[in-house]
Amino acid sequence: MLDFSIYLLYRVGTALLAALPLRALFTLGNASGFCAWIILGKYRRLALRNISIAFESEKSPRELRRLVRRHFQRLGANLLCSVKLSTMPPEKVLYHVKIDNLDAMHREFRAGVPVVLVLSHLANWELFTSLMPKVVGYVRNATVYQKLANRFIDEHVRRMRSRHGLELFNRKDGFQKVIELLRAGGGVGILSDQHAGDHGLWTPFFGRLASTSPLPALLTKRTRAALIAAAVYTQGVGRWQMVFTPRFDTPGDTVESLTAKSNEIIEQQIRRAPEDWFWVHNRWKTPQPNFLLTRYKRGVYLPPNVSPQDLPPFRILIRTSNWLGDAAISVPAIRAIKNGRLDAHITVAAPSKIVAMWKLIPEVDTIVPLKDHSLLAVIGSIRCQPRFDVAVLFPNSLRVALEAWLAGVPRRVGYRGHFRRWLLNQVVPKSRRLGPPEHQAFHYLHIAQNLGAPADSRDLVPVNAVHHVDLGRAKIALCPGAEYGPAKRWLPERFAETAKAVAARSPVQWVLFGTTSDAVIGEQISQALGDSCVNRIGQTTLDQLIDELRECRLLLTNDTGTMHLASLLGVPVVAIFGSTEPRLTGPLGSGHTILRHQVECSPCFLRQCPIDFRCMKAVSVEEVIDAVLSILPRSTSSSGESAFPSAK
Repeated sequence: MLDFSIYLLYRVGTALLAALPLRALFTLGNASGFCAWIILGKYRRLALRNISIAFESEKSPRELRRLVRRHFQRLGANLLCSVKLSTMPPEKVLYHVKIDNLDAMHREFRAGVPVVLVLSHLANWELFTSLMPKVVGYVRNATVYQKLANRFIDEHVRRMRSRHGLELFNRKDGFQKVIELLRAGGGVGILSDQHAGDHGLWTPFFGRLASTSPLPALLTKRTRAALIAAAVYTQGVGRWQMVFTPRFDTPGDTVESLTAKSNEIIEQQIRRAPEDWFWVHNRWKTPQPNFLLTRYKRGVYLPPNVSPQDLPPFRILIRTSNWLGDAAISVPAIRAIKNGRLDAHITVAAPSKIVAMWKLIPEVDTIVPLKDHSLLAVIGSIRCQPRFDVAVLFPNSLRVALEAWLAGVPRRVGYRGHFRRWLLNQVVPKSRRLGPPEHQAFHYLHIAQNLGAPADSRDLVPVNAVHHVDLGRAKIALCPGAEYGPAKRWLPERFAETAKAVAARSPVQWVLFGTTSDAVIGEQISQALGDSCVNRIGQTTLDQLIDELRECRLLLTNDTGTMHLASLLGVPVVAIFGSTEPRLTGPLGSGHTILRHQVECSPCFLRQCPIDFRCMKAVSVEEVIDAVLSILPRSTSSSGESAFPSAK
């Protein structure tokens, strides 16, 4: 009933408009478009975004805004005039339309060659439905359409379009009848300038990747039809020009190259009269959920004269963890996201204290250091960057979702939780995998894969492989602390005993690393080792820690952020686990040794042990010594390979 009521209003409105003179309708539509420009803020912003994508490097902000206003006025004028023109006989319509290069169509039809006509939403594009059967009526003419939601309006529109002889084929019915018409020598017009969704080919349009319908190219290749483009331009009040291009398909063209050519021609048509095109359509729509493009059936195609570096960047903001270890664990996911599309530009927003780690990752294009903990300062830091297309939020906190929302990032992606669901417009479902625990890296990789990352993104190769040259006494790093709490720390006296025993058997120098909170432990170990130890606890920045770790043959450590940093650098690790689970947070890569004894209360994940610290006491000095000495000979030319850790 509602649809029929809307249909009645539509019929009354179109009847009233059709009663007015064409020039009056054009003037009225121009004024109506100006009012729409003022009132419809959402579409005004969409049009400005689209026009900025196309012309930002060529026009000033003022010129872009003026073009948006002119577009609304021109769109209003053409829409109202189309109501009148659809009721007029083709002979009278021709009084208002000048046609150029129609011979391009005649040559093909008279030679028995069918024609696929690439059309675009320029000016009064509905003129094709009434004029094509008139000007090339000696062959069958058709178009492919998409059914309207209101069935009553849809039936009326189809009736009006077909009353002069145009045949209509519903896209949902398939294309066999279209192919039969073309093979019989007819012509088919297809609007080809809109976002084509998941079935499109991603190819440049105004330089930026856009999902584009390959249908004209597919039909051309299937039927050996000629591929011609046509456009309508507004020439004045109630006056239009219809222009046909020469045939632009050539022998050897592929579906992909023809689709890219179609985009290039439509772009040229739009540049001739940019105010005439339908800018309020979201042509460069970000697909959901797979805005990373590797999984699409037709994929991405770049013409030979375009390289990935020529594409305007698709800007992805990744808000990473505030903790060094968690940040390092998320690196494989960031690599997967970067590899997900040719035009991906990765910006990492991270606390200043861990920025040095992100400088190691070649897939990260820009780093936004978050120097201040205040929400407003973080928002300001993000807003200072070029506009982002997407924000991927690795932490589950409400705070990081607020940061992205208030910074105006249009697509915000992450796991639900912590009362932040309303701030996300793409929620990543939790993995329902059954079986043993998965490494925490998969928590982040699951996000990347949900966005359409490559299927091989589970491959976790360290950023750098460290190759040592034997120049005498080997350096071994020792990290005896753990910022999380004492439950993760092996006994300091056992670290000292281990280090002393290794130094007695092999010419090594121990280098202690840690934060100022580990100073007491460090002093205790340093005094026990004497000259075979350099105590750097509390004395290094993260940059210095990275440089000094690179000089070490291996790292002996608890479950710490330094452990993950070392694995990222390709430094072999001997890690002692107790209250935590190495299958969840062990070092990534191969060549590492994890020492852990399963006791009835572990993993407890507590900061402090409430009983007798049995999990850590179970790890003996002898087995740690053996693990260190077993790695030393092979660490002279170590290299990391892809593997997840397993407890020993």
